[in-house]
Amino acid sequence: MNLIKLTHDNLEQEHICCAIANKKDIQVMSKKNWLKERLDEGLVFLKGDVRGKFFIEYIPAEYAWTPIEAKNYIYINCLWISGQFKGHGYSNLLLERCIEDSKAKGKKGLVILSSKKKMGFLSDPKFLKYKGFETADTAEPYFRLMYLPFAKKSASKTSNPKNISPKNTVPENTDMESADIPRFKTTVHEHGQMPKGFALYYTNQCPFTAKYVPLLENMAQERGLEFHAMQIQSREDAQNAPSPFTTFSLFYNGTLVTHEILSEKKFEKILTSLDL
Repeated sequence: MNLIKLTHDNLEQEHICCAIANKKDIQVMSKKNWLKERLDEGLVFLKGDVRGKFFIEYIPAEYAWTPIEAKNYIYINCLWISGQFKGHGYSNLLLERCIEDSKAKGKKGLVILSSKKKMGFLSDPKFLKYKGFETADTAEPYFRLMYLPFAKKSASKTSNPKNISPKNTVPENTDMESADIPRFKTTVHEHGQMPKGFALYYTNQCPFTAKYVPLLENMAQERGLEFHAMQIQSREDAQNAPSPFTTFSLFYNGTLVTHEILSEKKFEKILTSLDL
């Protein structure tokens, strides 16, 4: 399988793998505009030479649109393989390319957003653990910040007398300082200043927000509900957001309802569950 790296030269003609065929669709245009601004910050979008969801997107953590502290790490925005491309080792291929590139750039490791169990729009924790990632930090209600350090550790002779590293785990590290372990910023734990009613924080990092956010906003207005849609338009604001998943996070009275981008039908279910 050939892999294509997006650049300023090929961005306009390449399919960005998010199930939208029309290049002039508002969703595609919003995503590509977001990508265009990130490319000069070191963002890499590597995709299969196919029309489908088969890609990895990553960026130096200092430029990531998420509230984390992970100096000299690479943050993986998204690793997505779906449909007919599943089960062929393509996740491994893309992750290996990311690791090779990150090591060549002198990075300490990788960091990625996951969850307690497999959830939509978040990386599968089971797969990440299999590949050697560990949990670096947590945030309510289910977010997990996972990381893969590149520095090798020597195994403890007391706990592992044969000095054999467990399969698919990252060995203990005597070279890494604990201060180097990535973590969430305190903003993900502080929601006291959030407006009442629904508060939706989102970016154009995912093309689907351009379509669904206005639809959800209209649904709420038709019902006379307080709905505050706040588009995050700068890296600085994203890095101080109240949710680790800045692409889309919906709160109700200061409590996270969901991070999953909602269709009208799914939002209707949420309104029913809240008796609204």
